Amino acid sequence: MSATGLDVFDKTIQTTNIWLNDIMEAIGPDRQIAWHVLGAVLRALRDRIPIELAAHLGSQLPILIRGAYYDQWQPGAAPQKYRTLDEFIDRVSEGLSNIRPVNRTQAIQAVFGTLSRHVPEGQMLKVFEALPEDIRTLWVASPVPSGERSLSREERSADRRSAQSREARAQR
Repeated sequence: MSATGLDVFDKTIQTTNIWLNDIMEAIGPDRQIAWHVLGAVLRALRDRIPIELAAHLGSQLPILIRGAYYDQWQPGAAPQKYRTLDEFIDRVSEGLSNIRPVNRTQAIQAVFGTLSRHVPEGQMLKVFEALPEDIRTLWVASPVPSGERSLSREERSADRRSAQSREARAQR
C-alpha cells in the first residue's frame, strides 16, 4: 500500500530521504538542516552554471528536490559570475542564514558528493567543467572517472567535428 496514495510521491519522498541521509552523514543528524543545506548549495550551483546546463541538471533531480532547486530562480539573471571559492561559499551562506551554524565547506562537499553519487556521470561532468577551478576543489567525489581525465574544450570540439564527419560520410 502506498503511503501517500500515489507511487510517484512515495518514490520522490524515498529518494529525497536517501539524499538527505547522505548529507546528514557529513554534516550531522538534523534532517531540517540537511534539507536547507541541499537547497542552498543547489541554488548557488544553479545560479553559477549556464542556463541550459542548469535546466538539464534540474531535469535529473528527484521531483521534490527539483522544487527546492528551482525555488526563487530568475533565469534572466543567470549565470552569476562568482569565480572564487569564497564568493561561492558566501552565496551558499546567504541561503543558510536562518539556520544554526554549519561548516559551509563541509556542507558544499556533502551536496557535491551526493550529486556525484545520484546524478548521471555525464551530467555531473558537464556541471563540474562549467565551474571555475577554485570551486571544483570542493568536489570530493570527482565526476571524472578514475584513470580518465577531462577533455579540454578543444578536444571536445575536435571529437564533435570528427563524429559529425563520420556521420556525414555514413549518410552518403
